[in-house]
Amino acid sequence: MHLNTLDHAVTASDLSRVTFGLDTFGAVTTQLDGTTTPQAQVIRDIVEEGRLADRVGVDHFGLGEHHRVEFAVSNPHTVLAGLATVTERITLGTAVTVLSSDDPVRVWQQFAEIDALSNGRAEAVLGRGSFIESYPLFGYDLKDYEELFEEKLELFELLREEGPVTWSGRLRAPLTNQQVYPKTERGRIPAWIAVGGSPQSVVRAASYGLPLMLAIIGGDPRRFQPFIGLYHQALEKVHEQDASRPTRLPIAVHSPGFIAATDEEAYERFVPHWLRTRAKIGAERGWGPPRPDEVRHEIEHGSLYLGAPETVARKIAATIRDLGIDRFDLKYDGGMPHAYAMETIERYGTEVIPMVKELLA
Repeated sequence: MHLNTLDHAVTASDLSRVTFGLDTFGAVTTQLDGTTTPQAQVIRDIVEEGRLADRVGVDHFGLGEHHRVEFAVSNPHTVLAGLATVTERITLGTAVTVLSSDDPVRVWQQFAEIDALSNGRAEAVLGRGSFIESYPLFGYDLKDYEELFEEKLELFELLREEGPVTWSGRLRAPLTNQQVYPKTERGRIPAWIAVGGSPQSVVRAASYGLPLMLAIIGGDPRRFQPFIGLYHQALEKVHEQDASRPTRLPIAVHSPGFIAATDEEAYERFVPHWLRTRAKIGAERGWGPPRPDEVRHEIEHGSLYLGAPETVARKIAATIRDLGIDRFDLKYDGGMPHAYAMETIERYGTEVIPMVKELLA
């Protein structure tokens, strides 16, 4: 079905293409007794969480990349390789790979090896990240922020062809007829472009023929309808120039959430951790102090999918219908105890996803 409007809706005939994922940034958690979990244990907990997601029928599992004390995962590809050996069916990807401050050749090799270990279940989600710690850590200048991503995405797309690569740019050494190994069994690794709110990034995704992953972390998700319309229009223009290029590609939404037995329990468990994280990041970025009513507003009117299974399911279904998306990923972590994360994953797979499918049908 060709989609080129801002207000299209997912219909029953589209249900077969809607899939559901879970993302975690590997936030360092607080245990039930109030102590801080060691980072090494957080990583082992994430593997257990991914195994559970696989067992309860979630379609995708994504790991974020951060280089801060609040997060345990700085190299998601390593953890994904571990998950590849203990899961059976779930797609394994990043949320996101900060391609700007990494080397595209090494990134491609890492995904190729995850793909081998998982029997073809790897996917790359590429972006620039919402934090900038990786740039000075790996010796990159923030003044090259835009050019770094553009150059490295161009090279990564050539690598995905899995043939000899000839490429040159300003910020990385050139390659001439270079073979890169290992090759994948399926010949190509799926990739997405993650976008936070930049029209230029939306158009870039279309120009490369890559699916669009919208990171909607606050505010009414319907405000992203113009970005979806822009994406469809950009795909149309690319197709007019090259008829072999597709006029429709998948669109996904990544948003935060948390699930418990009741709305009240979810709120009581979530808010203290959210306030702590929000206060720290807000202080760094010059925001005002956090308020509990911000959470209430995001639950009722914004992009926080928090509550009992039915509450969360209804909100996810509304977002899928309003935006006409093909995939919804719930970012479930936030420093809460591992036991709470496991409950969220269990309820998401066994209760929320079936409810969403029923609501959409």
